[in-house]
Amino acid sequence: MNDDDARLEEVLNEVGPRLRKIRQERGATLSALSEATGISVSTLSRLEAGRRRPSLELLLPIARAHQVPLDELVGAPHVGDPRVRAKPIVYGNRTMLPLTRQPGGLQAYKVIIQPSPDDDREQRTHEGYEWLYVLAGRLRLRLGEHDVVLGAGEAAEFDTHVPHWFGPAVDAPVEFLSLFGPQGERMHVRARPKTS
Repeated sequence: MNDDDARLEEVLNEVGPRLRKIRQERGATLSALSEATGISVSTLSRLEAGRRRPSLELLLPIARAHQVPLDELVGAPHVGDPRVRAKPIVYGNRTMLPLTRQPGGLQAYKVIIQPSPDDDREQRTHEGYEWLYVLAGRLRLRLGEHDVVLGAGEAAEFDTHVPHWFGPAVDAPVEFLSLFGPQGERMHVRARPKTS
């Protein structure tokens, strides 16, 4: 049994005692709950004793009768703080905030590059495929023989085998999103912009 199966089994085993506790807190008898839900007294008793596996068909009417959310009956885990607390990676004049957590595959970063006279502007190559979307400022992208400037709302994508460098186009910071696929994964755009 893997960890997920063990956790599921633990949650299911806790449902019966929780059902009994909620019913008793409300001062309801098994007979009264049976009448309110249409579930037999014997089924309710077996459910509370853990001899009957809980199902949605049983739990929904019980939740309705007790006027409690379903997750209270099954003991759904508390949802933690939804804020992402990414640890910035600072490398010279670049600050990268990882937006993905899984290793390998497509990686997403929010990048802020401060202008710097010491910035190494040498074009480099490496494995992968990159997609850039400018959030604020102006981004200069040198890609092979091309030299372009992107403003807020503009995007570029390229194979990182092509020599490239990017940084602030003017003496001000640039902020952008970077999606990078180390194995050369390309981005897949699902919607096309309207043409005028």
